[in-house]
Amino acid sequence: MKELKHLNKYFLKYKNHLLVGIVITVIARIFLLFTPRYIRRIFEIIENKAGLNEDQIRAELLEAILYIIGAAIIAGIFTFLMRQTIINVSRYIEYDLKNEIYAQYQKLSLNFYKKNRTGDLMNRISEDVGRVRMYAGPAIMYSINTVTLFVIALIYMFNQAPTLTLYTIVPLPILSIIIYKLSKEIHKRSTVVQEYLSKLSTFTQESFSGISVIKAYGIEPKISVDFDTLSTTSKEKQLHLVKVQALFFPMMILLIGTSNLLVIYIGGMQYINGEIESLGTIAEFIIYVNMLTWPVATVGWVTSIVQQAEASQKRINEFLKIAPEIKNEVKEHTEITGDIKFKNVSFTYDDTNIQALKNVSFNITAGETLAILGKTGSGKSTILDLVGRLYDVDEGKIILNTIEIAKHNLTDLRENTGYVPQDAFLFSDSIKNNIKFGKEDATDDEVIAAAKHAQVHKNIVNFNKGYDTVLGERGITLSGGQKQRVSIARAIIKSPKILLFDDCLSAVDTETEEKILKNLFKISKGKTTIIVSHRVSSAKNADKIIVLEDGEIVQNGTHDTLINTDGYYKHLYLKQLSETNDNKIV
Repeated sequence: MKELKHLNKYFLKYKNHLLVGIVITVIARIFLLFTPRYIRRIFEIIENKAGLNEDQIRAELLEAILYIIGAAIIAGIFTFLMRQTIINVSRYIEYDLKNEIYAQYQKLSLNFYKKNRTGDLMNRISEDVGRVRMYAGPAIMYSINTVTLFVIALIYMFNQAPTLTLYTIVPLPILSIIIYKLSKEIHKRSTVVQEYLSKLSTFTQESFSGISVIKAYGIEPKISVDFDTLSTTSKEKQLHLVKVQALFFPMMILLIGTSNLLVIYIGGMQYINGEIESLGTIAEFIIYVNMLTWPVATVGWVTSIVQQAEASQKRINEFLKIAPEIKNEVKEHTEITGDIKFKNVSFTYDDTNIQALKNVSFNITAGETLAILGKTGSGKSTILDLVGRLYDVDEGKIILNTIEIAKHNLTDLRENTGYVPQDAFLFSDSIKNNIKFGKEDATDDEVIAAAKHAQVHKNIVNFNKGYDTVLGERGITLSGGQKQRVSIARAIIKSPKILLFDDCLSAVDTETEEKILKNLFKISKGKTTIIVSHRVSSAKNADKIIVLEDGEIVQNGTHDTLINTDGYYKHLYLKQLSETNDNKIV
């Protein structure tokens, strides 16, 4: 139960609801237990009818029956209120826990998402939280119900026949031992089941996201076989768990049946020996035992729920206990102007142990444009990630406005940064809302202006619904170039102090690239801009250019300087110039 202690703060939060629920539960059980007592009363009336006339017998029987009906109605009303009170608390806790998990997901760094799969993340916030909710609601409700019913029923039973009561509850210790043994096994098997549910979620999520690749390679049969294998294993693990869970109810029924036999036999012998005055007592005890059948049976079910919730909460806690690598330790507002200075910066990725940057130093004055070129894997994108503080440096310093970047308010930094990633990601929403993602309160005119600057307005207006066109998952409705341009519009609409472009023009033609770059240089006046590219055409108008190789700066200068210096930049320039001329001839 130690993993479930995490929920105690929520139980304290909703303690008033729970206390009301407990009071209602006690009242409901008290009224429910009126029935056995009046059943006994009916037997006593029939046994003592010799001293009563027919009208008196009828009147007393009618009175007892009305009491039974009235008590049952009141117990039913309070049972309804009990469910409404306690089950509602479980929904509140589910809501709070999901928000807590999602907030934690938002805080965690990119490293976390590199090490964990989307399907597993989804499973923990949905399937695992659902199992925890069953503990916070039904399990607690039935536990309170069972304890209340047992306590009140046993008090009544001891008052009527102490010896018979002791014989009646003999099977209960045996039941407790069986529950303890089985619950340990359920906990182990529940953990395995949840792990396989995560694997299934991950597999299906990746299959749906990569459906175009699957179809292009014609590997649908193989994927189906892989899914069938995984789902079959998951089914076997589920059945492995169910086999243990299935032992509970038969054991409950057997033990309750044993109690009934003991009541009839022992009670009958006591009646014969004159130790019990009325057969009504035996009837009352049989009803008590049968009333306790469901609560006792739910002990097994509740234990199963608790064990599954424990396994699920353990999985949830694993992520909740992870400390975010990127922390916003500055609460007060900090001004961002765009002066950026790298001083001997080195960085290594934890997941691959690849050193992306080695002793990199450069500086950009606010309003300047820096272009970064280099081969694939040379560390270009890493610089942008460090400027946006998606990672923190291992060695060296990044100075922003004369202050170390970690000492800036992270929210201020991100709000003043417009970032266009290499792999443009768009949400399953309208094109307008995707552009407004950079500035939620943007007007339609601002959206259109941003789209025009990104050279995507003409494409958008040609769609049937224009800017209200809803995109498919990850923007699949659009072409690669259109996605990149919408992503650029999203970045520039917020008019940030720092603009970061990570090879975001790779999917557009040279003519469109030229138009976008002209617009970007106009927009970026007074803004610090860093452009990562494989094309010289994207870099030639930058104030400064650096060339990276294996994480180190091997060249730096302006376009005019670098094309007159033998090295990577000059060779790339001549190669791309030759390709352009060849295309013109063709």
